[in-house]
Amino acid sequence: MQALIENLVKLQAIELNRARLNQELRALPAEIAQAEAALAAAERQSADVSSAIEREDSLRTRLEREIAAHRKKAAHFREQLDSVKTTEQAAAIEHEVQFAAAEAERLENEEYASLERSEALEAQLAHARAQVERFAAEVDAVRASVAARKRELAGKLAALDADREAARAAIDPELLARFDRIAKARGAAIARAENQQCTGCRMGVRPQTWNQLRNGELLTCDSCSRLLYWDPAMTPPAPQLAPDPAKASAGRAPRKPRPAGA
Repeated sequence: MQALIENLVKLQAIELNRARLNQELRALPAEIAQAEAALAAAERQSADVSSAIEREDSLRTRLEREIAAHRKKAAHFREQLDSVKTTEQAAAIEHEVQFAAAEAERLENEEYASLERSEALEAQLAHARAQVERFAAEVDAVRASVAARKRELAGKLAALDADREAARAAIDPELLARFDRIAKARGAAIARAENQQCTGCRMGVRPQTWNQLRNGELLTCDSCSRLLYWDPAMTPPAPQLAPDPAKASAGRAPRKPRPAGA
């Protein structure tokens, strides 16, 4: 019976390790996805800043055309001043000259503001491109790390699979099927009894069951249905009481008084 219990406990340890390693294996693609998401966000930021710079360039191109048009209009109206014949005509033309000059000045101010925005965007673009390079390097590093981790986990799982097959071969098929059913339902199929409790569900066991477990039997927990065993190696040693001086001296013969002068 003890050999059977040891095989079941060993099998459960193997199954739990396999589950942990498989969970780590399933989590690895998320590490790559997270790194790639950071890279994609940096690339979008770089593209957005680059597009903003292009818009500012297009805006200044348009502003330069409009400034040139207003300056040309102002020059044309100034030429007309030499041929006007009335004061009203001169005032109207002067008004058009001033309006064209004011519009040209306003558009020049907009062009200057656009240049300032472009300078700030160029700094942002340099930072964004540096971020893209950094995140791209991180993606490569994460991919290499994940690939190495996959190989490591695959090796560990292969070793566990070999141990698992050996442990399963040493267990009765009917008991093994029961073990598998409990493990599928409970996560762990076998639990140790300790202090008259099932360590799987922390529920108490009956005194008779406790005595049978201490005799080396493999039983079933009434609460969680796990296979239940007792491990004497896990039992703490009984405390040793200090000797009572009064009791120790009670068994001694009384000492005879020595004669005076002896």
